[in-house]
Amino acid sequence: MELSKLHWDEVIYEDPMGGKIILWPHLPCIMMPSSTRVRNWDGLALLYSSEDIAILRIEDELEIQNPGVNVQAVLASGSGMGMLLKDIQVLDVDGPKIPDPEPTRLLHHAENTGNKPIYPIIPSIDDNKWEEWYINCADNQVKLVHLLGTLTKSNRYRKNKIIASRKIENSKHINSDLGAASAACASWWIEDNRGLTDELIKVRDERFAARIRGALADLRDRRVDESNALHPILLVPVHQAHIGKISEAINNCINIEKIGRS
Repeated sequence: MELSKLHWDEVIYEDPMGGKIILWPHLPCIMMPSSTRVRNWDGLALLYSSEDIAILRIEDELEIQNPGVNVQAVLASGSGMGMLLKDIQVLDVDGPKIPDPEPTRLLHHAENTGNKPIYPIIPSIDDNKWEEWYINCADNQVKLVHLLGTLTKSNRYRKNKIIASRKIENSKHINSDLGAASAACASWWIEDNRGLTDELIKVRDERFAARIRGALADLRDRRVDESNALHPILLVPVHQAHIGKISEAINNCINIEKIGRS
């Protein structure tokens, strides 16, 4: 997959029907500097399913009871995420943390500031179209295993970090360690998506875009009923390496999929 520029500024989409969507780039498993955070928003859209949000809550409780248990479990797994966590461990950043600390922080903030609405952007497991998408992903993954059998995961990960490092943009809020973390996170993102064709990625991100706009529509409609406010702000935290594709999908989005709150 082609990697977009890795930038640190939020992307703002002004919806023609009212309100705005703020796509906020963050790094997985890292608590971002407070200077990068978006302060004012009315609703939260997470790139999670409702089932994922329930799992996030469980992982958060486990972390509170036994700090570090989730990270240790992933480190022992030998997975691509495990390689990412090892890279983060040697950097002077606030991480690694599991569950992903920024969505977790924002989830708590939404609940603790007047129960701001929370929208799951990934469809539920009982969604037929989404089930079909997963089946197509699995079929393509099997084909890819045979094609890439001679290239190990660690080699791919290392090479992709070098590629990603050339895509990172400068920011006054970001130091060299966060820059190195950005390259590692982007490499993990490439590895995590390597089983997807361009068409599968396009279908996924178009569905996400339709549901994000649907979340804003719900937020806008309910705020008209509750407070007569026509221009709500929907915050969407997105992994930095994914934000380019999501932004493109929202800008080109025609269909709006109405969704409910979590």
